[in-house]
Amino acid sequence: MTSGYRELLARGAADEQVLGLILSGSQARDAGTEHSDFDVYVVVAEHSDEWRTSRTPELDTIVMSLAELADVSDEWQRYSYRGAKVLLDRMDGHIAELVRRQATLSPAESDSWVREYLDGYLNFIYRAGKSRRDGRPESAELDEREAAPWFLWTLFALYGRVRPYNKFLRWELDTHPLPAPWTADHLIRTLGERPSALFGELERVARAKGFGDVIDEWDGLHLLCGTAQAP
Repeated sequence: MTSGYRELLARGAADEQVLGLILSGSQARDAGTEHSDFDVYVVVAEHSDEWRTSRTPELDTIVMSLAELADVSDEWQRYSYRGAKVLLDRMDGHIAELVRRQATLSPAESDSWVREYLDGYLNFIYRAGKSRRDGRPESAELDEREAAPWFLWTLFALYGRVRPYNKFLRWELDTHPLPAPWTADHLIRTLGERPSALFGELERVARAKGFGDVIDEWDGLHLLCGTAQAP
């Protein structure tokens, strides 16, 4: 624990304008290394000159209003709250509830995200399949690489969860496992080699959860992927 981090916690605890302190990043997940800094969200009712966002090699202090903490529209930012630790909550648990809300998906969000990202994943593996068929392996490789993040968004949304940052993918799957076959070793290896190879396994889950209509819109997808059973 650095002196700057200790000073920040003491300053926040002493200032009634600070509604909450939230530790995020590697340190919150007990996954830090000697190079890891401390990432702390300072929640205030409204922005003022007394608290400003600052970043140093040892400490990132991110100041946000209560309204900004409640805003879940930034999909990429939401994973920063997964595994975060609420160090101060002057709102009788409301800060902790907002953190939980950021880190999980509502049923409506899950449905919307799966439909959007599954369609994107299918788009890229379809393009990769056509490029392989037409003798363009380099184009196929590029499309395969682009398919990987769409796959991850889809997979985690199917289980009501936000996509982990690549840095924390293994931590996420080891700490909060998904059902078989979604182990860290299986996912990381296959995503690095050929994301389209995961189509068959993903299809079974997606259809079981009611998203078969998204897959069925892609004529010829099974023929090109060659890994899944035709509906």
